[in-house]
Amino acid sequence: MDLRIFTEPQQGATYDTLLAVAKATEELGFDAFFRSDHYLHMGDVDGLPGPTDAWITLAGLARETKRIRLGTLMTAGTFRLPGVLAIQVAQVDQMSGGRIELGLGAGWYEDEHKAYGIPFPKEKIGRLEEQLAIVTGLWQTKLGDTFDFHGTYYDLTDSPALPKPAQQRIPVLIGGQGATRTPKLAARYADEFNMPFASVEDSEQQFGRVRAAAEETGRADELTYSNALVVCVGKDDQEVARRAAVIGREVDELKANGLAGSPAEVVDKIGRYAEIGSRRIYLQILDLADLDHLELISAQVQSQLG
Repeated sequence: MDLRIFTEPQQGATYDTLLAVAKATEELGFDAFFRSDHYLHMGDVDGLPGPTDAWITLAGLARETKRIRLGTLMTAGTFRLPGVLAIQVAQVDQMSGGRIELGLGAGWYEDEHKAYGIPFPKEKIGRLEEQLAIVTGLWQTKLGDTFDFHGTYYDLTDSPALPKPAQQRIPVLIGGQGATRTPKLAARYADEFNMPFASVEDSEQQFGRVRAAAEETGRADELTYSNALVVCVGKDDQEVARRAAVIGREVDELKANGLAGSPAEVVDKIGRYAEIGSRRIYLQILDLADLDHLELISAQVQSQLG
């Protein structure tokens, strides 16, 4: 089981804060540092000092880390034109020496689009399908060839399909709880399917849908399955309660809907996700100043997972 650190910088974080978390992620032996792609805070926080851009952040971290994978859960398809996104991700992959992964989603948070003047189209899944075709198609086009795409939403003619990423294939992540279109998109384009903030039972059901779709496309053995879950671990009940209070959550709710409690409790619950085929857990860290939390998870949770 890989453990990856997943941050939500729109809730309030500077680049320097994210850099400190990414360096701790690397030093403590975690597999990867991922971040959300949002421009507006959510819930009862002020979001100060304001948003940081996902791909500018990852470009910086690409030069300031050496080992960990870097990526997004999920880049909002509404934020970037697919041709431009393909260039950005390929460049950051080069800057990292081939450590980038692209999580790409349709975009959903209408308020942030209104706040920053970003169009929020009604038909997002159809656009996402074309974006996936374009981004992966550009990367897969052989040097010297050109790429054309003529769809409902995007039109590319005689693209040189440059630059190329450092990796032969940048891993693409698709996630979500949609019962029909999401599994089909994952089966066609994804290297990894991620189930966000869901129970073991709901995850198992959705993994089954994706596996069935992947079997139809002949890719049943090609996908990795993963979960994203909020984490709140403590050496004792008092430490768990303190960490829960800092992020404005109740301990019982966190235990029901995430990974919370003692290291032993968290290891046990991760094991339940492993039993249904999950191979990676993205640990949603909501208090980015609490690097001791990461140290505890590394020493007493990750060490037990092999």
